[in-house]
Amino acid sequence: MEPAEPAEPAEPAESAGPAEPAGPVALGVVRTPTGHAGVDAHLARLADADHLGADGHVEVYEDVHRGLREALTALDAPSVPGPYENRS
Repeated sequence: MEPAEPAEPAEPAESAGPAEPAGPVALGVVRTPTGHAGVDAHLARLADADHLGADGHVEVYEDVHRGLREALTALDAPSVPGPYENRS
């Protein structure tokens, strides 16, 4: 068996200047509906981060987190009795 010849070094690509950073790219994360309209709306808001640079993600994530936390807190709130449920 003959030894493989070393590959020639690739020629450096000619550049006209400094490379520009790539723009935002959607991650393609699938969001499965939960069946709860409020929660689904907050999860859909996560798609807004797909079109933002990394520095814009924090605002979207904090907004979604706040909304989901409020939805969970609402589950713990005591139900308000109807007008006729307090009869003795």
